[in-house]
Amino acid sequence: MMGRLAVQEALFYRFRIEDRVPPEHLLRRIDRVLDFDVIRPQLAALYSPIGRPSIDPELMIRMLLVGYLYGIRSETRLCEEVHLNLAYRWFCRLGLEGCVPDRSSFSKNRYGRFADGDVLRSVFEMVVQRCVEAGLVGGSDALVDGSTVEADTNRERRAAPEELKAAWSEADDVARPVRAYLDQLEAEAGVEREGPVHKPPKVISETDPQAAWSTKDGPGRFSYETNYLVDDRHAIIMDVEATPARLSQEIVAAKAMLERSKAKLGFKPTSLAADKSYGTAPFLAWLLKRKVTPYVPVLDRRAQTDGKLTRDAFVYDRDRDCFICPEGHDLTYRNITVETGVKRYKPSAAACRACPRKPDCTDASARSVIRLVDEDAREAVRELAGTVAYNTARARRKKVEMLFAHLKRHLKLRRLRLRGLTGATEEFLLAATAQNLRRLVKLSPA
Repeated sequence: MMGRLAVQEALFYRFRIEDRVPPEHLLRRIDRVLDFDVIRPQLAALYSPIGRPSIDPELMIRMLLVGYLYGIRSETRLCEEVHLNLAYRWFCRLGLEGCVPDRSSFSKNRYGRFADGDVLRSVFEMVVQRCVEAGLVGGSDALVDGSTVEADTNRERRAAPEELKAAWSEADDVARPVRAYLDQLEAEAGVEREGPVHKPPKVISETDPQAAWSTKDGPGRFSYETNYLVDDRHAIIMDVEATPARLSQEIVAAKAMLERSKAKLGFKPTSLAADKSYGTAPFLAWLLKRKVTPYVPVLDRRAQTDGKLTRDAFVYDRDRDCFICPEGHDLTYRNITVETGVKRYKPSAAACRACPRKPDCTDASARSVIRLVDEDAREAVRELAGTVAYNTARARRKKVEMLFAHLKRHLKLRRLRLRGLTGATEEFLLAATAQNLRRLVKLSPA
């Protein structure tokens, strides 16, 4: 006989939420390694000592971690899931009857206390420290790379910077990301900036002007870039830096991450593997000066001479600081561009005019050859190419690529939900924290 389900409510239930979360559940294992007592003094400094008690900031951080661990991108859905899921409730210390904070509480704290106090970076560094204590960080070899993530913008709502700034100046009020952009421009006015100089953008977004227009991953769109500094041993993310999606910013981010991880975590790698976009002469010299071996392909355009003689045909005389052409003429030093570190060498115009190989050499009145100030660093790194250590480091670079694949496929961070560089920084930090937590509980003994 076919049975029929009969719902019969009991008057009393014997129920413990602790019994409903399996011992090896991901959140239970993660809970064992978290210690918010480390950052509670930092959190307390962000609140007034008087007044009505607020929602516990640890609860909001735990909920955010749940969202990034399980790829729950919507805050509204996150609140619903925490309300319904027993494991989430257990992890957030809510029990059966605890109230889930309203979605608006996240916005107020994200753009207020959490951003101002750099709380989420402290949480990230706490997790990294747990990875170090668990022996998952080798500390001698590092990887660095960046990946673009689409900003929360409409690609059609864009215009020239001057046009938008004129419109914003007439508005009574502007959105928070726009205000952050204008404040950044004001702070940078008249201040000498470090790093490469790039042309002003032709267009910026109306809603998130700090994002950069990028065609790196297909059709043009406004994007940010998440930059990772990764330890080679178990692919633990040692630092994260958010930048607008400009190629020139990758090296700026790499320097910032290396310096910060050294100061805060004592992470001092002796080698660094990266792709060719990091192979500029100034960055290679910067690494060598700090005794970091760069396993990086040198960014070289020596062969781009439109069919003419390449620079390799000219021999550099280090003692006299000049080049010697195939016909034996000297190309002497003429000038230097300080911003780019490019030195130019030219022969005498008379020697070039009388040279029988001039048609094969140049169409100009005289051939010029350039040499970078940091050319010695480029030559030193070129000698590393093909060595066993170089090939091994290059093969291991796939570890950071796999982290980006996991970030977008499993954590579903293909498009940001928060705007502005501050919002991008927060999302990238939370995602990297979730990735490190997963690695930590997977590789550590139960």
